[in-house]
Formats: sequence, structure tokens, C-alpha cells
Amino acid sequence: MTAPGTGRRTDGRDEAEVRVLLVGAGGVGTAITRIAARRDFFDHMVVSDYDLARAEAAVGALGSAGSRFTAERVDASHEAAVRELLERHRCDVMLNATDPRFVMPLFQAALAAGAHYLDMAMSLSRPHPERPHQECGVKLGDAQFAQAGDWERSGRLALVGMGVEPGLSDVFARHAADELFDEIDEIGVRDGANLAVDGYDFAPSFNIWTTIEECLNPPVVYETGRGWFTTPPFSEPEVFEFPEGIGPVECVNVEHEEVLLVPRWVRARRVTFKYGLGQEFIDTLRTLHLVGLDSTEPVTVSGEGGARVRVSPRDVVAACLPDPATLGDRMHGKTCAGTWVKGTRDGRAREVYLYHVVDNQWSMREYGSQAVVWQTAINPVVALELIAEGTWSAAGVLGPEALPARPFLDKLTAYGSPWGLREQ
Repeated sequence: MTAPGTGRRTDGRDEAEVRVLLVGAGGVGTAITRIAARRDFFDHMVVSDYDLARAEAAVGALGSAGSRFTAERVDASHEAAVRELLERHRCDVMLNATDPRFVMPLFQAALAAGAHYLDMAMSLSRPHPERPHQECGVKLGDAQFAQAGDWERSGRLALVGMGVEPGLSDVFARHAADELFDEIDEIGVRDGANLAVDGYDFAPSFNIWTTIEECLNPPVVYETGRGWFTTPPFSEPEVFEFPEGIGPVECVNVEHEEVLLVPRWVRARRVTFKYGLGQEFIDTLRTLHLVGLDSTEPVTVSGEGGARVRVSPRDVVAACLPDPATLGDRMHGKTCAGTWVKGTRDGRAREVYLYHVVDNQWSMREYGSQAVVWQTAINPVVALELIAEGTWSAAGVLGPEALPARPFLDKLTAYGSPWGLREQ
């Protein structure tokens, strides 16, 4: 893989040889391997996970297409161990497919090893200690952006928030600014679905640890002149009409990376993120919070044989719920990720919704992955290919909207997963 901005390798290896370390072989990580196996831009991918059997299962499921993949065990919280794995396998780039708890050790291991880095969720926030529903405390990504200078000096790229939301939604924002609008009043990411899971009264379609984190933290809004500020969870409900038969879904403010990323590179007077959760889901999350089961702070409980065990309540919740990656056969419906943009073009008001829809029946048939994890997984693979071929070339800590949107959208379509645009 070329060093961004130089057009040449730095280690003397063949120009075409690209080696990737994937950390995390859960639902999204496994979907990444299935998508990447059909592409030829990389030479080898090391698939790693704390549970070696899970990494081996992801590689084994590829069959004859798995010859370019190797399974390894790694503790994502152990920076030195991750660095050793990167160096031992001579990996050019790390793709982080773990939950946000592990962002910083992986981010720092990649920098120390001289590798490029991609993730799909950024370093964790902390609410303001006194005014959590009015002012930001530590924002999503602050810890990563604090090291931007180190990444620039290294000549390596840390592409943060490169999933579907954040990720493709940010690409849509950049595309709107580049090609569709002269001035932008508001960029509002809107996520909704009509997915249902047979046989379960409550079965989240995505990682519950991350879902609890983003839904119960104070949502962030950006406005020109005011900057970033927060509101209470589930604020400003609105009904949004989603395309391709999904229909109207009530959406509420949720903390999300796009609001922290988009204003850094795209000029807009207001940026928001709203998620179509549904009242039952909101009520469940509020109950978890009410009884403290959303907490990540370990508590002491009695284990087998009377032993005292320290365990995180949120981890217990996750362990009690079905793994979202295993629900595809019971799931039906579609999921939609998109960016709603309002502004002016040639002196006239314009309003568009740029979107990407995945039908669970299609993703299960074509890839054996349920729609939500597959939609998340395709975007970092597209980004990896753009970086490998030199189309996306930069150094530093950057969000997707910092790079040209058109090549990404064209390649997404070439992967067989087209995006759409609806005039509002």
C-alpha cells in the first residue's frame, strides 16, 4: 500500500501487495471478510478476535475464497499485542471492527506500527459533569483528534467513522456540498427500518453495547455561531418518510459521530442525527437506565460456588440477548441509512435525501449476513480499496467527508449496492 500523498511504497515490497489486519470477527467483521473475499485489491487479510474460534469460523466460512485470509487471536485492549500482530504479519493497514471501548488501544497500536487505520465508531464521549443536556463534555472522537498531529507527521492516514452511519452518511454530506448545493442550511442524518425478527419480543439488530451507549448519552447538535451543544436523550421527535416501502418512522435525536465530523469539513448551518427507534425500544432503554443495567462500571455478584465476580451490567444485558449476527434467518424487512440536506442551488431552495437501502432477504441470500451488519461492513471495504489504489490519499486523522465523495459512491455502485437520491 502506498504512503498517502507519495505514490510509492515505504518498505520496498511489491506495489500491489496490500496486507490488512481486521480486528473483530463478530457480525460486522465476518461480513467484511465475505465482501472483501470478492475483491482483488489486497494480498492478504489477517482476521483476529479475542475468541480465536470466531476468527477461524469467519475464515473457514469463505471456503476456497479464504486462501488470502489467516485467523489469529488478539486482545484488542492490549496495545502491545496488537502492534506485535501488525508487525509480525507486515500489515499496511488495520481495520477496527470492534466496539468503541477498544478504539484507543487499536488506534495507538496502528500509529506505533506505522500502519494506516480505519474504524466505524470513534473514541467514547463523556457527558458534561454539571450540564449534560446543555453542554458537551468530552466529545466523540476528541481523543483521536488530539493525536492528529502525530498521524500527519507519520504520513499515515487514520480514517475514522467509516461505516455506514457514520461513514456513508458523511460521504453523502460531502457529495451534497460538492455537487448538489451552493449553500447548505441543514444536514440531518436519518436512519430508519421496517425490520422485524420472528420469535423475539426484543432483539436489537445491531451491537447492544454500542446501541445503549449512543442512545442514552446526551445527543449532540451543531449550529453555526453556537457550535456543538447537547439535548436530553430521545429529544425532538419527528416522523420521517423512508424510501423503498419502509414508510413513515418516528425519529429522535441520538448521539452520533456525524454531528462531530461533518462540520469540520462541510459548511452547514445546522447538523443533526436522528434514529428511528420506536417507542417500545425507547421504553426498554429507559428501563435499563432506570435500574442501572446500562452501566459499564463493574459490580460484584456471586458466582459459581459462592465466588465473588466483578461484571459490567451492560455486558450482562448483551450476554442475555441474541447475537444480532445470528438473527438474519429470522429477520425480514429493509434498513435505510441516509442524509437529508436542505439548502439552495442556483438561488432556489432545494431539499434532497441521499440514501442507501438494504433488503435483509437480499443480503442473506447473497452474503449470508443480515442487512444491518452487511450495510455497515461494505463501506470500510470500499474505503480500503480506494486507499489501496491511491484514489483516497491523505495523512492525519480524517473523517470520510474530508475526501472526495464521487469515487466512493461510484465504487459502492460497482460493488452491486447502489445508492439513491430523492428530491424532497
